Amino acid sequence: MTPGPRSLGVCYYPEHWDPAIWAVDARRMAEAGLTWVRVGEFAWSRIEPEPGRLDWDWLDAAIDTLGAAGLKVVLGTPTATPPRWMLTRHPDMLALDAEGRPRGFGSRRHYCFSHASYHEECRRIVTLVADRYGRNPHVAAWQTDNEYGCHATTLSWSPAALAAFRRWLAARYGSIAALNAAWGNVFWSMDYGSFDEIGLPNLTVTEPNPAHALAFRRFSSDQVVRFNRMQAEIIRARSDAPISHNYMGRITDFDHYAVGADLDIATWDSYPLGFLEDRVPATPEHQRRFAQQGDPDFQAFHHDLYRAVGRGRWWVMEQQPGPVNWAPFNPAPLPGMVRLWTWEAFAHGAEAVCYFRWRQAPFAQEQMHAGLLRPDNAGAPGLDEARQVARELADAPAVAPARAPVALVFDYDADWAWSVQPHGRGLDYFGIVFAHYRALRRAGLSVDIVPPRADALAGYPLILAPGLMHLPPALAARLCDGEAEVLLGPRTGARTGDFAIPVPLPPALPGWDLVVSRVESLRPDMPRALVGGGQVTGYAETLEGSGERVLTGEDGSAVALRRGRVTYMGAWGDAAALDRLVADLCARARLATLALPDGVRVRDTGAERFWFNHNPQVTETPAGPIPGAGVLRQPSV
Repeated sequence: MTPGPRSLGVCYYPEHWDPAIWAVDARRMAEAGLTWVRVGEFAWSRIEPEPGRLDWDWLDAAIDTLGAAGLKVVLGTPTATPPRWMLTRHPDMLALDAEGRPRGFGSRRHYCFSHASYHEECRRIVTLVADRYGRNPHVAAWQTDNEYGCHATTLSWSPAALAAFRRWLAARYGSIAALNAAWGNVFWSMDYGSFDEIGLPNLTVTEPNPAHALAFRRFSSDQVVRFNRMQAEIIRARSDAPISHNYMGRITDFDHYAVGADLDIATWDSYPLGFLEDRVPATPEHQRRFAQQGDPDFQAFHHDLYRAVGRGRWWVMEQQPGPVNWAPFNPAPLPGMVRLWTWEAFAHGAEAVCYFRWRQAPFAQEQMHAGLLRPDNAGAPGLDEARQVARELADAPAVAPARAPVALVFDYDADWAWSVQPHGRGLDYFGIVFAHYRALRRAGLSVDIVPPRADALAGYPLILAPGLMHLPPALAARLCDGEAEVLLGPRTGARTGDFAIPVPLPPALPGWDLVVSRVESLRPDMPRALVGGGQVTGYAETLEGSGERVLTGEDGSAVALRRGRVTYMGAWGDAAALDRLVADLCARARLATLALPDGVRVRDTGAERFWFNHNPQVTETPAGPIPGAGVLRQPSV
């Protein structure tokens, strides 16, 4: 899909404010250069204050007021916040946590994806909303629910989830004998006599069977896909406007590609300072250095990921405009950073960037979350930067998508497998993929993140696919038999689809006698040095077989081997090791790299090259000096 023109928006909650100020708010939004306004995603109790009693008047008036000001509405379905009467009606609709405790009423996302009656209540309210607004000329886009998986709500350990999981297993395996064989239940006398004997993989004396745990994660992801598909199908039958969902940063416990297949646009919620404190793999020194800017790569990684999830069409639905309320520490952005984050999203192909929120709430859980306005209606610092971007957009070239020179594979199923069996504290799939992404960005490269499908890899001169625990034969053939330079490992092909160690031993790459004969995880304070610089940290494999040595341990061990165009890295390398690998692979693939100052990143589009300086001070770059927290745009090179 071809992206649309670049535009700005904001998240607005008319139900929070006196209707007398709605028109003033709408006028100020339009004057600030905003185009989109998201409403309604938390408003179920105001739409339906009592079961069956619907109050549309306020929402009709709010949408009409915004539309009259020339604004376009993104209408959210309100299913993330079921009203209190819903819990009275369905007291068993709550998810249970892994300890068997209910996730109670009093905040949001208090439902279990597997609860059949709540599913039908959602079908009913989404149908009512879509019937009323599906042809409304001011409703130009939709959002399903809000932030699937936020607050650890994908996995539910409820009776409803147990019943649905058993049905899912029966459909997947066909017979209990097939399941017992696939899971290796002969171990510890875990054989089941029927699907009704299978429980959820929690509250076991020690760790559950990893095959059982992985199956539960796959089931839980499928329940999110099913729930979202129901909403999308209802809306699509009643509206021609595009449908989206707002994903989150580093939420990987459901398959975003599968959810995105039923949508038109992928959006995500970008909070660079909040994420730096609680989701970015970083040292305390790194967090301190970028405390008011955010990590130079974390937002960019998700921009590239959600471009893939949206098949080219994606937005930022919530962009941090000031201090947030939910991280361990909540500093204010440096002057210029809201503008930088906005342009960074556009450089990666966003159609729209919407700020969260219009006015800071003086009540409830998000009182400390900044908006574009203060609670007293005065403009907050983020508003001036949003206005500046709006003025700059008027003179900016049209969106010109361009294929990046590098593909980086991201696989949600691999993330679940690593989560089930990390083999060492702090080791995870997201972390190893993100480490490779950082190395590519340090080399000045633009990156396309792609799903783990053979058809997604065509045309790239360089492909990186670290950590693919399960490697289907078709994907292995495409990676090993193509024309691209390819980097694999560690843990490539380490498990079958049902979490057994395969024989022949991994990685079992076509036409290569390479074997991982032993695996180990390393203490953080016991890295292993490489000849020529860099270290192995966290995870190490013993490699046997032929191949050209690319990296060698100081103990003489083969750390990375190559056969033809395929390089296998049998370890988790530190930044210096990955920089060496990237430089070597780029030279082989004839890709130009850049010597970037620390904290500076570039992104190429079809029309422009963007330079982003995440440092607080003026920084000299190959393009010249760039102000602190600054953006430089050049014609495409």
